Amino acid sequence: MIKSTLIFRDDGLPLCSSVDDDTDPLLSEQRKKVKVLVSKLTPNSADEATLESGNFEIHYVRVNTIAYFVIVDKGFSRSLAFSYLKEISQEFEHSYGNEYGKPSIRPYAFVTFDNFLQKTKKLYSDKRVQNNLDQLNQDLSGVKQIMTKNIEDLLYRGDSLDKMSDLSASLKQNSKKYRKSAQKINFDLLISQYAPIAVVAFIFVFLIWWVFLR
Repeated sequence: MIKSTLIFRDDGLPLCSSVDDDTDPLLSEQRKKVKVLVSKLTPNSADEATLESGNFEIHYVRVNTIAYFVIVDKGFSRSLAFSYLKEISQEFEHSYGNEYGKPSIRPYAFVTFDNFLQKTKKLYSDKRVQNNLDQLNQDLSGVKQIMTKNIEDLLYRGDSLDKMSDLSASLKQNSKKYRKSAQKINFDLLISQYAPIAVVAFIFVFLIWWVFLR
């Protein structure tokens, strides 16, 4: 299920955070990791990513100058998590798009946005809604490839989000290359299957012309 949501400006300023269970030390630790993660974001970082962290997963998207994070239990549908992030990003942009960029904005200036977060979180926690939304996401967009990495490697072993972005671009290029190769193989297969038939048909037509129509 969805455990926590955090919204940051690209300069690291926290704009909003959902009101969660502060008595859960494991969740508090994940929220701390998100804050460290924000400091590592650069303009070249991946716009969408999933970070595995013990029994949790941290998903994020970047829209304009805002980064939206959601912490979920491991095993929670990835397509639902990104659907949730898309929904809150659209509502946040609609509600505060003319305000969050002002230099005078203080940390957690949009804490009232938690009302929307809690309602949306409750919606995505309903099993029937989960099943319907998950199916709808698959029908509309299929499986979307999102970079996945262990957050421990990222935060404490020197890997970077920029590297993840490069890997994602490389995967997309390889995917296109393999798709073209597959298309060529299919075309060659069609030629090998139907070329002999075409040759025989041509010879047959030629013989008919030669014998009867010439």
